[in-house]
Amino acid sequence: MKMAASQGAGGPAAALQSQHYPNVAHWNPGVMQQQQHPLHTARSLERALEDAVCSGMLNISGRKLRDFPGLNYDLTDTTQADLSKNRFCEIPPEVCMFAPLESLNLYHNCIKVVPEAIINLQMLTYLNISRNQLSILPKFLFSLPLKVLVVGNNKLLSIPEEIGKAKDLMELDISCNEIQVLPTQMGKLLALRELNIRRNCLQPHLLRILLSDLPLIRLDFSCNKITEIPISYRKLKQLQHIVLDNNPMQSPPAQICLKGKIHIFKYLNLQACPFLIYCLWVACFGTLYFSSFS
Repeated sequence: MKMAASQGAGGPAAALQSQHYPNVAHWNPGVMQQQQHPLHTARSLERALEDAVCSGMLNISGRKLRDFPGLNYDLTDTTQADLSKNRFCEIPPEVCMFAPLESLNLYHNCIKVVPEAIINLQMLTYLNISRNQLSILPKFLFSLPLKVLVVGNNKLLSIPEEIGKAKDLMELDISCNEIQVLPTQMGKLLALRELNIRRNCLQPHLLRILLSDLPLIRLDFSCNKITEIPISYRKLKQLQHIVLDNNPMQSPPAQICLKGKIHIFKYLNLQACPFLIYCLWVACFGTLYFSSFS
């Protein structure tokens, strides 16, 4: 049951992500490392660190590192850091001292805790800490000016209420966790364009949080236990792409969902105007089709 508007997946959040990591596929952080130039993979770690001193762009991805190797280099002017696909058990304290840092990729490590020292990164707008071992997102994380937060494939059970303070957040990926409850404060994320809550443990009623007032362009809540799309979601006028497969959908019925986004929104609008339901359904599908829903 995958629906997408003809415009495709664009938007400001994707633009921000491509600016920091141009080869990263949408909703699939860390992919850029699979297509590195052979010369990059062959050069020494020392050369990578020397380049970072000059360019402000630190890339030490995929080197099986357990300890941060840059102690003998002045990396304090680093604006972009890619530490993905290593074996870090914590975010290196040295990285939390990179005051100008705007983009931090920690995809596919062994990190269990986000340290409070991360609040030193008051320029940080992009954080990818997916495919780690986080069980908690700390409250102080949302004091950062994040525009993109990717924390999929962890062990998160919940999202703190303080997420409502992330006024600049444009893209949120919390997919593939064990989240059962979404805080109502998510309805305050008035800059949010893209939300991925795929493959969690969300219960049937948990889409009733106030997402209907958000300017969402992409919404993925597939592989949960959702049975109903709230009628208020008809207000998501900017929504271009919705993914809801592998849910026990009852409203709209499965046959409506299979027809795509346009039919889903027609159904929601009809549910919001009960007086017109009979006439419109009879006109479109006939009395027998309508009677099956009564």
